[in-house]
Amino acid sequence: MNPERRRRAAAILDRLAEEHPDASIALHWSTPLELLVATILSAQSTDVGVNRVTETLFRRFRAPEDYLAVPVGDLQELIKPTGFFRQKTAAIRGCCAAILERHGGEVPRTTAELVKLPGVGRKTAAVVASNAFGATEGIAVDTHVRRLSKRLGLTRHTDPDKIERVLMQLYPRTRWLQVSDVLIFHGRRVCHARAPRCEECAVNDLCPSAFRVGLPKRGQSPPKRGQSPSRRAS
Repeated sequence: MNPERRRRAAAILDRLAEEHPDASIALHWSTPLELLVATILSAQSTDVGVNRVTETLFRRFRAPEDYLAVPVGDLQELIKPTGFFRQKTAAIRGCCAAILERHGGEVPRTTAELVKLPGVGRKTAAVVASNAFGATEGIAVDTHVRRLSKRLGLTRHTDPDKIERVLMQLYPRTRWLQVSDVLIFHGRRVCHARAPRCEECAVNDLCPSAFRVGLPKRGQSPPKRGQSPSRRAS
């Protein structure tokens, strides 16, 4: 990996970490099982919506066997607001059955073991392993991390697994969790999918996509490169 690429990547992360000092997982959870379930529910949903559902769900379901004891239709109805409730119900029940059968009722602690659970991919495994167990074995690549990694010129890939591998090469293991948290926060707050707020971005002078994505507001023209009002570029 080119040292200059690493220096630039580090500068981007340093600035964004300073800009979003509160960056951390937004899902509400208190046990590894709760985090696993919440992360499964977060697919194609918002963390706010998931937290509304789990506020009730986690009071009722505290162990893997609880999710298996309830009728499938009842569980589907409870998680329906998060979308794709049939697939998510199957994934949650499959995970709980596997946890009971293979792991003595305890959520496995490593990414390698987590991805073997039904319905658990690299992103979910990375979220659970790093946040619940402090096992920094990967970088969770969600829609925000995927979008920002490409916009910021950190990678040209669009496949989440390839993006993860590049990010793991660019950053030391000690920062892998921070990479995901910070990019997600920046994606939610500033670098939106359709209308990124480049004029407010802390790294617009380092971003090859700055002022090139989306349309300017009516009556405004996008600033030329090098003429950004960002305090970082001044």
